[in-house]
Amino acid sequence: MRVLGVDPGLTRCGLGVVDGGKGRSVACVAVGVARSPQEDELAARLLTVATEVERWMDLHEPQVVAIERVFSQHNVRTVMGTAQVSGVVALAAARRGLPVAFHTPSEVKAAISGSGRADKKQVTTMITKILGLTEAPKPADAADALALAVCHLWRAPMMDRLAQAEARAAEMARNHRAKLKAAQEKRAGQQKQAAPNTGGKTR
Repeated sequence: MRVLGVDPGLTRCGLGVVDGGKGRSVACVAVGVARSPQEDELAARLLTVATEVERWMDLHEPQVVAIERVFSQHNVRTVMGTAQVSGVVALAAARRGLPVAFHTPSEVKAAISGSGRADKKQVTTMITKILGLTEAPKPADAADALALAVCHLWRAPMMDRLAQAEARAAEMARNHRAKLKAAQEKRAGQQKQAAPNTGGKTR
């Protein structure tokens, strides 16, 4: 499976493409950032980022797009920009019929380093080692994008199993409710037949 990881941001949007093999085998295909000038208007900046992201999708043909889930920060303006970039990336993926997965920063950190509290330096160090890169990806946004892609590749099988287990549990619950309803209706019918019928006669 080929995954495009996206670390959304207006100034720097990290992009990383990773191929997954058997087991936990992963290989880096491409890594970089989509940039937009801070002096440009918001609409123009979003268009710049979206154009570069779409170019990567067309060039590398990922099967899944993994995006970092936006979480609350102190800087509301930064959060808004990040959320808007996430939206245009998800839209670009949807236009190509690509599934989109969102992963929280703690999920990515835990998958890559074993700790949901790892800092950016630790994540960069681990992703460099995991992918066997000769040097650490720069800037940190690029390393985070690769980490997102690897996180999805490693979490996807587990998420699929959980989804299948939930679907089976839901199906069993539906079957149980249907059988219970049928049994109640049958019992009600038997009780009605067993009830004495006076036929409305009086003595």
